[in-house]
Amino acid sequence: MIVSLKHDADAGRVLNELAGRGLWVSRVERSASGSTVHYVIASHSQPADPADLARIDGVAEVTTPKPAHPLVAAQGPVVTVGGVKIGGASPVWMCGPCSVESEGHVLEMAQVLAKLGVTFLRGGAFKPRTSPYAFQGHGDAALGWMRRAADAAGMLVVTEALGEGHVPFVAEVADLVQVGSRNMQNFALLKAVGRAGKPVLLKRGMASTIEEWLLAGEYVLSHGASGVIFCERGIRGFDDSTRNLLDLGAVALLRHVHRLPVIVDPSHGAGRRDLVLPLGRAALSAGAAGLMIETHPDPGAALSDGPQAVPLAQLGPVLSDLGGAYAKEAVQ
Repeated sequence: MIVSLKHDADAGRVLNELAGRGLWVSRVERSASGSTVHYVIASHSQPADPADLARIDGVAEVTTPKPAHPLVAAQGPVVTVGGVKIGGASPVWMCGPCSVESEGHVLEMAQVLAKLGVTFLRGGAFKPRTSPYAFQGHGDAALGWMRRAADAAGMLVVTEALGEGHVPFVAEVADLVQVGSRNMQNFALLKAVGRAGKPVLLKRGMASTIEEWLLAGEYVLSHGASGVIFCERGIRGFDDSTRNLLDLGAVALLRHVHRLPVIVDPSHGAGRRDLVLPLGRAALSAGAAGLMIETHPDPGAALSDGPQAVPLAQLGPVLSDLGGAYAKEAVQ
């Protein structure tokens, strides 16, 4: 947004007025003659009505640029997946193991999760691992295991498409196609996922800005995705006390300013199961539409990410507590 002043304006007074409205000025530009001042409003300013700013004494014109991501801006705060509204009146839980380990394993878990009110069965069939020697997932077979387990329990499936070649089968099996953090700016994959026409869960890149995240969402929508749900899963910080730095400011910004549905993944956000509950409460208070939580019947024996998985036997009380936190926030 650019606020242009009249020739005889008191520039200092206008600047004070802008600050009083919660606006930061990123830079000041002057015309070639130096007679006209333009205040360029920083992107981290709070929303402001251009008509209101134009009424400030000394302001000649307020110019608002077109959004760089118009499809994302027009989407709205609710995306429906398989009849379930994400961003609606009730929180949505997406729970399951980091990796799908066997058909019996995921079938047993789905039955328990469904009874706890979990809507989406999550789990990785294809696992992007930092080390090439770590468990990479069971691939296509695991997708079939997830679908059959979810159908038997009356659940929906969210799982990741790791590469372009995976998209057709993943889109056939999953109700919600996930793009992982490492692939948020894999533009060929984003296009392929968009062309599948399914709703997409877009995880934020571990070193990505919010604008880059929103533009990645624009990619999938512009190529045909029926909706995009953003997932905050933590970004790279300098402190290794937690696995990642969970950015709840981004959650509040996307939900309350951009009016978009956001799912928060506190499991990856902290990498510690003891912080899943307090971070989950905070995420819901910030405006999250739901949570993605890793769980496992025996985390010590999990093939991947065991230390951050909530034991399945403890998940019920956690979700009950979180549901109460969401209801309290909705009343306020």
